[in-house]
Amino acid sequence: MRFFRRRSSPLKVALAGALFVVFLFILQKDAGSKDPGEEPWLKNVVQRKGQVLDMMLGAVHNLRDSMPKLQIRAPAPQDAAPPGTRSCLPGAYTAAELRPLLERPPQDPGGPGADGKAFRKERWTAEETREKERGYEKHCFNAFASDRISLQRALGPDSRPPECIDQKFKRCPPLPTTSVVIVFHNEAWSTLLRTVYSVLHSSPALLLREVILVDDASTDEYLKEELERYVEQLQIVRVVRQRERKGLITARLLGASVATGDVLTFLDAHCECFHGWLEPLLSRIAEEPTAVVSPDIATIDLNTFEFSRPVQNGKQHSRGNFDWSLTFGWELVPARERQRRKDETFPIKSPTFAGGLFAISRSYFQHIGSYDDQMEIWGGENVEMSFRVWQCGGQVEIVPCSVVGHVFRSKSPHSFPKGTQVISRNLVRLAEVWMDAYKHIFYRRNQQAAQMARELVIRPLTRLLIQFLTWLLTRPLTRLLIWLLIRLLIWLLT
Repeated sequence: MRFFRRRSSPLKVALAGALFVVFLFILQKDAGSKDPGEEPWLKNVVQRKGQVLDMMLGAVHNLRDSMPKLQIRAPAPQDAAPPGTRSCLPGAYTAAELRPLLERPPQDPGGPGADGKAFRKERWTAEETREKERGYEKHCFNAFASDRISLQRALGPDSRPPECIDQKFKRCPPLPTTSVVIVFHNEAWSTLLRTVYSVLHSSPALLLREVILVDDASTDEYLKEELERYVEQLQIVRVVRQRERKGLITARLLGASVATGDVLTFLDAHCECFHGWLEPLLSRIAEEPTAVVSPDIATIDLNTFEFSRPVQNGKQHSRGNFDWSLTFGWELVPARERQRRKDETFPIKSPTFAGGLFAISRSYFQHIGSYDDQMEIWGGENVEMSFRVWQCGGQVEIVPCSVVGHVFRSKSPHSFPKGTQVISRNLVRLAEVWMDAYKHIFYRRNQQAAQMARELVIRPLTRLLIQFLTWLLTRPLTRLLIWLLIRLLIWLLT
């Protein structure tokens, strides 16, 4: 009994286990040399021998696995998948595979604005002059000229650099599909539908999943039932609507919520897409899913609707920037970035982007939290998205081989339901979330935003103080102390 009361050391336990294994091995050798049928007890040992050995080995393995692992091991190498199991085909897409969804009808080379040329008119009647002036007042561009240019006008031959025209797109990884989201509010009929037709005529049917028109509570009648009846014939085009005006950010979030493509491509409602605009954007996202890519934005003249076509050589590219008042601007691509790029097929890294035209992986858009849905109407969302992407591990880029024209207006034709201070409020949200200590530099530049930021701190503190005082005054002891204080004051004064 004294033996059992002693504490057995791990060495003794291991030695006893080893002796037991040796004993079983001797039994196995002995059983193998005799006929099991001659001795029943030996036959039973032979049958149970395998079970006992399995139990012993299992115990040893459990002991080994329970020991702390002080050294991290390299991951076990995985066998490469057989070549026949690839989910995409080798080689590059053919021109036949990348044919557009809708063939452009025959063009009149002498028509107004044909091939992207400027609209010209020498003589004006009084009524035409009034119509042109009404168009400028309502849309801040020459709607008279736009209405007389074909909705399906071509933009002339492909004048991009040769490496862009000859660029091949690999089938593996496959190019993702895209949903094109276009937000509009009281947009001119001609510019809106020319944007839609431009997408349909220049986007491969294989890649274009749908075109989603998001109406931000337009009041013009032609943008209601008439528009819905018109786009029914365009198959993959549909209209979704916000019942009240909430602005660009909320409208884009609505479009993204109903989109089904792998990539979200956002366009303004007064754009025209050039040859081969979509494939370079999708190819870059297939290569780098965290890249948020913008096309090279060409100018569509707001007076003549002349399309500024790309040139084959010698173009000086611009990229987006911002100053300490968080105002977006353009700058020439610096020398170090030009040296990094080997040719025009290489993207340009950009601090910020204009925000009106860009493509982003739908899953990555959701991963980074999409837009700040508390921003209102319009203003600052492009800089906020740029900060969000860069600080969440992504990158903002411009793809020069993708060219999209845009009507740049000198002022906004739309009103701000809550006043223009919503822009400063949006910028305050941007600064408080993404700029850390650098926000104070911004507040020194924008006093209105600085005052809003102070109110964001003071108002909650004021509410808390009022709630505390209200609670204090409802306590019986507090009322007693106040009564005693009043009696003391009366006594002192008398």
